[in-house]
Amino acid sequence: MHGFTDGAIVAGIDGSSSAVGAAGWAAAEAHRRGRPLRLVQVYALPQVKAPVAFGTQAQIRAGLAERAEGLLAEAREAVLAEYPGLDVTTAAREWSPVTALTQESQHAELVVLGSRGLGGFTGLLVGSTAVSVVAHAHCPIVVVRGRTPHDPPPVTGPVLVGADGSPDSDAALAFACEEARLRGCGLIAVHTWSDVLADGMLRAHPLQEDPAEIAAAERVKLAEQVVGWQRKYPDLTIELEVTRGRPVRTLLDRGEHAQLLVVGCRGRGGFTGMLLGSVSQALIAHAPCPVAVVRPQRTGGAR
Repeated sequence: MHGFTDGAIVAGIDGSSSAVGAAGWAAAEAHRRGRPLRLVQVYALPQVKAPVAFGTQAQIRAGLAERAEGLLAEAREAVLAEYPGLDVTTAAREWSPVTALTQESQHAELVVLGSRGLGGFTGLLVGSTAVSVVAHAHCPIVVVRGRTPHDPPPVTGPVLVGADGSPDSDAALAFACEEARLRGCGLIAVHTWSDVLADGMLRAHPLQEDPAEIAAAERVKLAEQVVGWQRKYPDLTIELEVTRGRPVRTLLDRGEHAQLLVVGCRGRGGFTGMLLGSVSQALIAHAPCPVAVVRPQRTGGAR
């Protein structure tokens, strides 16, 4: 039995320093939200042609399970040292990491991952497991990052959210407002515009439009998207930032001073059926702070 707990904060553990940092970030998040923390270590039998060189399958499986339980025990002990009253459970699972963590996301309130794991090659900016889980998950996913692969995630600064008027960015705004409230910090809603494109489509007369008029119109759109959330969170300071440029470059620059960056999984420029937008994929690979990727709430069944 895997003992899923609906609404838990789930952290993926693999023994890497990145995963250790993710577990700590997840523990702080569980503490803020008043939710249980579930630490999950996923392992799989190695694909080898001559298993006798390593022992029998039963021996290998037992060794992997023992190692997984040991890693989970260490992570749990570290978390409880920082948050003694936190409800922490663990699960060692033999399966594909992506499949197991995607299944975990069906029950979780949030899944937290490190930016790179033990399986990453030197120079790989973000672990393939994190990218795949973000693309297929049923709940928001946070990829914990710092300014460099060895830096801890920042704990000061505002929450930053990318907004483009799409349903995905509406979901991101909802998540970002709650995160800013929980952290007691401000929220900056960032919207970028282009004098060539509008809502992912080529403008009818791109060379004839006044950039100042475009900027003013785009600011009105952002204000209209945010106004409902400002009413819901009257004590939250929400700053609007509208700028001409590329979304990825703008969010990476602003992320240098943020403690969390929130985006939808796809924006206005996404293609139907695309699992992960280019903006969110670039940010989880390069952002200088943790990145939350949020998709609209599904209806008609379990998340």
